[in-house]
Amino acid sequence: MAIKPISVTQLNTYIKRVLQTDPLLGNVSVIGEVSNLKFHGLGHIFFTLKDQNSRINCYISPEDYNQLRYELAEGMEITVSGYIYVYEKGGTYSLNVRDISVEGEGNLSLAFKKLKAKLEKEGLFDPKYKKSIPKFPKQVVIITSDTGAAVRDIIKIIRERNNIIDIIVYPCLVQGEGAAADISQGIAQVNELFPETDVIILGRGGGSLEDLWAFNEEIVARSIFLSEIPIISAVGHETDFTIADLVADRRAATPSEAAQIAVPEVSLLDETIEDMADELLQKIKQIIEYNNLLVDRHNIDALRSKISDKIKMSEMYTLNLARQNFYSIETFILNCSMRIEELKLRLESLNPYAILDKGYAIISTEKGQLAMGVEAFKPGDSLTVNFKDGKIRCSVNKVIRGKKWTKLTN
Repeated sequence: MAIKPISVTQLNTYIKRVLQTDPLLGNVSVIGEVSNLKFHGLGHIFFTLKDQNSRINCYISPEDYNQLRYELAEGMEITVSGYIYVYEKGGTYSLNVRDISVEGEGNLSLAFKKLKAKLEKEGLFDPKYKKSIPKFPKQVVIITSDTGAAVRDIIKIIRERNNIIDIIVYPCLVQGEGAAADISQGIAQVNELFPETDVIILGRGGGSLEDLWAFNEEIVARSIFLSEIPIISAVGHETDFTIADLVADRRAATPSEAAQIAVPEVSLLDETIEDMADELLQKIKQIIEYNNLLVDRHNIDALRSKISDKIKMSEMYTLNLARQNFYSIETFILNCSMRIEELKLRLESLNPYAILDKGYAIISTEKGQLAMGVEAFKPGDSLTVNFKDGKIRCSVNKVIRGKKWTKLTN
């Protein structure tokens, strides 16, 4: 029996229905090498995925491309996830890509170079956009994992250099899926919630290129660039270099070095005072020498008095300025001292043995444990009563329970 012919459209429609209803082809992962990569003006991405024997056309929508963690480049070996789409009019099919993963140092290096070139062209690395790091910060925010060694190192060094600075730790993921978005959100929230912050330290400990990849993602780079607060990047070890390092206002080789850059030692304050005094004195001398030259040059007696008055006014102004600076610095140091004394008093008030000075006593069991009530004893037990000026060893004759205060009788 002869087969009834069908139209080209009917055939293509049937093929489309078969392919697009196949559960395997509706969610498939494919490994291959990127070639013929093309970016269209409206944000659509077209490329070919190939291996030694075959190739397939691929498409990424602008929405899906903006969610990718990696910048595509020719020659990269990638794993794509997506579904088969049939174009009826042309009788062709393609793999519509939803997600891409990249493995291997070589492929990640290609993605790094591609994004670096893109952001450099846009000017994100330009020194003219770098914000200066404050000399004497009052508040530092650390954006990193709150369980890693990096945050402990940073806090330790800051406290050693200056113990009165406020430190805020903003915990976030620093590795794996979702880390880049978490870091980006952290930068934005610190700018919104803590605008008085003087500097942000952004970083983590060392790791492989893949471990550090969150700091090579575009979303993090743009968040660093848009931050109103200066950012010091401290990602990995000295040999590690990330996109975040290139965009940040200052790069530190390690988290420990970032703490040293952000917070100067208190001793530097003394040097600054001395430098200011020397500078003011030098200005006074320059003013005097300049005015003396004017007098000698013109040799006009009438001007001498006026010039002398101006010199004195300049000296008084400069000296007043010096005094104001000294008073400001002196006030700052006094405030620091008062703050330290306040913290010492607060610490002393929390000492559990402070009550001994008020005439109270602390009772402990024969094992040396603090007794919280009569339940700790039974007749015959030994106890120690600790007073301010010594101890008494006692033996329990009787245990009376049930009342908070009981009058004892013979």
